[in-house]
Amino acid sequence: MRRPPRAEGSARITPALLRRMRLPPVDGRQGKDGRGCVLVVGGSDQIPGAVILSATAALRAGAGKLQIATGRRVAPWVAVAVPEARVIGLNHTRSGELAPRACAAIQNEAAACDALLVGPGMMDERAGVALVRHCLRGPEGPPLVVDAAPLAAFRDRRPVRGRGRPRLVLTPHAGEMAMLWNVSKERVQAAPLEMARQAAARLGAVVVLKGAVTFIAAPDGAVFHNTAGNSGLGTSGSGDALSGIVAGLCARGADPLRAAVWAVYLHARAGDALARRIGHHGYLAREILPEIPALLDRLS
Repeated sequence: MRRPPRAEGSARITPALLRRMRLPPVDGRQGKDGRGCVLVVGGSDQIPGAVILSATAALRAGAGKLQIATGRRVAPWVAVAVPEARVIGLNHTRSGELAPRACAAIQNEAAACDALLVGPGMMDERAGVALVRHCLRGPEGPPLVVDAAPLAAFRDRRPVRGRGRPRLVLTPHAGEMAMLWNVSKERVQAAPLEMARQAAARLGAVVVLKGAVTFIAAPDGAVFHNTAGNSGLGTSGSGDALSGIVAGLCARGADPLRAAVWAVYLHARAGDALARRIGHHGYLAREILPEIPALLDRLS
């Protein structure tokens, strides 16, 4: 049995810690505009549901407006599944992945939103990497959350370049972290705190290294860890839900570190609620999402 990772030097996320890291208050007088707009970019013919999960999670976390950019072939079905969203159909390859230059069509939307999430449901990295690099080259834009295949933009420990250094959150699991750092997955699992801290400092990003214990590291060396949750959270679509919660909290005005810390804990506590009601294994990623608003109210 693998030993639990060392967490010395990091702060455990608890309700008391979240009270010290309060989320920005919502100005109800501004309506949905006061809670920000999220743009989710991703999906493919084989995994169109990933953007649905992430986008819905962003709304459940309190974002006011939602846009989804996905392949033209699946866009109508995504629009029906998420009637709250504006859905933008992008060019795609023959295999149903976003075309390498597809994201050039949404550069205006990417610059104008309040939080940008790139990656859910993408297996071909090219389009997502191109959009991420475009955002990094330009002036400072909205918070940028990167998940799944587009994490390859940071392969070989490539630091953030450009004039703006966007407020950046990366959400790798151990396998993706191993790809980024060109090490074995076992090495990442043996020292996740050190890996997360090193990546955050090198890349200038908040790094959420997911696992049985999830570590959240900031560029300044601060590290938090989460022990809430249960093994049932290791299910298809769970990471898409988490990245959407991060993006939704960023859209509401939370800084990337605060959004990541809150999102990880909300996601974990939602899993605990489902484990009590349904069982520790077999609940679905989509069932995590309705738990979030009530948890936000209680923890806030």
